[in-house]
Amino acid sequence: MSVHPPIEAYDELDSTNAEARRRADAGEAGPVWITAEVQTAGRGRRGRAWSTQRGNLAATLLTTTDRPAAEAAQLSFVAALAACDLADACLGPGVARLKWPNDVMIHGRKAVGILVESGSRPDGRLWLAVGVGVNLAHAPSDVERPAASFADHMSGPPPRPREALEVLAGAFERWRGAWSVQGFPAIAAGWSQRATGIGERCEARLPNRTVAGVAEGLDPDGALRLRLDDGGLERITAGDVFFGGA
Repeated sequence: MSVHPPIEAYDELDSTNAEARRRADAGEAGPVWITAEVQTAGRGRRGRAWSTQRGNLAATLLTTTDRPAAEAAQLSFVAALAACDLADACLGPGVARLKWPNDVMIHGRKAVGILVESGSRPDGRLWLAVGVGVNLAHAPSDVERPAASFADHMSGPPPRPREALEVLAGAFERWRGAWSVQGFPAIAAGWSQRATGIGERCEARLPNRTVAGVAEGLDPDGALRLRLDDGGLERITAGDVFFGGA
């Protein structure tokens, strides 16, 4: 079994990321994984609600880093690769694909969401809350885009959340080790091998406008290169990207 930070499990929390933030504000540095069987106020990116029913995985890694915020944000790609490893273990290699920046998709439907939050500590370092939600047993129906669960594509029952977290946490440490030693290129290479939509047309919905073009790949900092119809190049650093109308 891979070595990973300790896991603290709860039956119910408002949000594992919120619990990590409370602990960080109280001075805790981690690393520690916080997981709950049920979230009553889970959140996704851009303030969206994230439902966690019993049987699904909700977990957050609380940790600290000396890296600047822009580099620390690359851990969202590390988390995506770890979640894809979990999907490979459950569904078989290649079934799950990654959509920029960190959604794990199963046959075009979202099965994993990742939310990374951060804040400053009194010692000048950053605390990080790396939240991962995995639809192991259930997929929500009241969402903007179609969702999937692992159970939808397994002949047997999906893993229990704690079992899944053991796999996820171990994979996260392996990818984080590669990131620490080799830098983001190692993560970008792994991500690109599992990416969906590279070379395809997509629509990027940015905070103040929408642009369309062909996704060319990752820049060295994790931004998505989007070749616009007029030949210009747009670097997408934040926003939602949709391929094929999905």
